[in-house]
Amino acid sequence: MGGELMPLQLDGWKHVYSGKVRDLYEPTDPNFAHLILVVASDRVSAFDHVLEPSIPGKGAHLTTLTNWWFERLGVTNHVSRELPVPAEVAGRATVAKKLDMFPIECVVRGYISGSGWKEYQADGTICGVELPEGLTFGAKLPEPIFTPAFKAELGDHDENIPFERVVELIGEADANALRDLSLQIFAKASELAEKAGLILADTKFEFGRDPKTGEITLGDEVLTPDSSRFWSRAAWERGERKDSFDKQVVRNWLAENWDASSTTLPPALPQAIVDQTAGKYAELVERLTSAVA
Repeated sequence: MGGELMPLQLDGWKHVYSGKVRDLYEPTDPNFAHLILVVASDRVSAFDHVLEPSIPGKGAHLTTLTNWWFERLGVTNHVSRELPVPAEVAGRATVAKKLDMFPIECVVRGYISGSGWKEYQADGTICGVELPEGLTFGAKLPEPIFTPAFKAELGDHDENIPFERVVELIGEADANALRDLSLQIFAKASELAEKAGLILADTKFEFGRDPKTGEITLGDEVLTPDSSRFWSRAAWERGERKDSFDKQVVRNWLAENWDASSTTLPPALPQAIVDQTAGKYAELVERLTSAVA
């Protein structure tokens, strides 16, 4: 039901890769070799481990929300209509164009939290970007900042890098394009989130170049609970800054009940944590899609 560890057998598609959360398939028809099927499972990961049990409905929520954003952002994306999504994975899969992906995680932060908060406390910066003194956890930044990361090899952690390093990696024109697109999308998404009584604190985008057109194209998942940090505007105004619409409840429970530095496997999640996490995903989808046309 979306949390399967063994990939499904899908007629007309060949399984080629499974990540922590997604399974990828290529068409068996060579005429469609430029496409890929991206299936979002219900698996949940934290601290580089896939956890048990899975989160019911998670794959469908991620796919629904990504497609909802794609329809509203006005940016070229990777979705293709050339082949239908197989019935077995309908609602949690996307047929997409294969892209030549940039090795950059395009992170945009509008508020200070997460790893950015730790760096700011130590150095007064985030990814080398100088910030005003005296900011508190969850504070709104003077303006959104682009804080890229270099995509690590499988199993390694992504590495925060300064913009100058992005220029070295992909060239000045593409670096500027990724930064400008990321900030543009963040601004648009923040406006839409506000209509739903939500704050988009930070997010990440991934872009690739369409090998057919050469156009920079938005890919992967977009503005989901797995790639973004959303807060309730009302809760934020009350000073509550840590209750986000994502799997933070899973991370918090694990941190309290398991030593991530140990060699032991993480324990199974209690049903209450599974239910609470599933509720967070469902509530975010409901709040956004019901409040914004």
